[in-house]
Amino acid sequence: MLDRFARLLAVGVLALGALAASDAVALESPSGPVILVVSGAIGETNVGGEAHFDRAMLMALPQHETRTHTPWHDGRILFTGPLGRSVLEAVDARGSRMRVIALNDYASTIPVADFEKHDVILAMTADGRPLSVREQGPLFVIYPFDDEPDLLNEVILSRSVWQVAHIVID
Repeated sequence: MLDRFARLLAVGVLALGALAASDAVALESPSGPVILVVSGAIGETNVGGEAHFDRAMLMALPQHETRTHTPWHDGRILFTGPLGRSVLEAVDARGSRMRVIALNDYASTIPVADFEKHDVILAMTADGRPLSVREQGPLFVIYPFDDEPDLLNEVILSRSVWQVAHIVID
């Protein structure tokens, strides 16, 4: 009797898991201009084997604010955008590092652990204004330098890519 109950319970748990998986929202296709492409070791795609995001899709992710000084700005700036880890979750990233590539082909390798350990954002606005390409946008990797002063070093500064266009997960 107990063995039968255990089997029924296991079947019920599996059924609930399948139901939850079927309720998962697939990554929608972008309807506006694509500002970010994520490729490589990812489980969620929407264009071929890649994940393409327009501005609205990135805005739909939970937004985070970081008020910090940077070496590239005067004063303390309020940056807003999705947490890097939210973008990685959206694409079901399965690697341990990422190559972040800018519009001008500058690239930096960033450990996925940085996005997990720190509140790193893909900033889309600075002081409430959208970041244009001329102003280091449309996306800028911003670390919380004021909240974590140890991050203000050459290694992390080299990972603070602006004009981000592509992330390749390895």
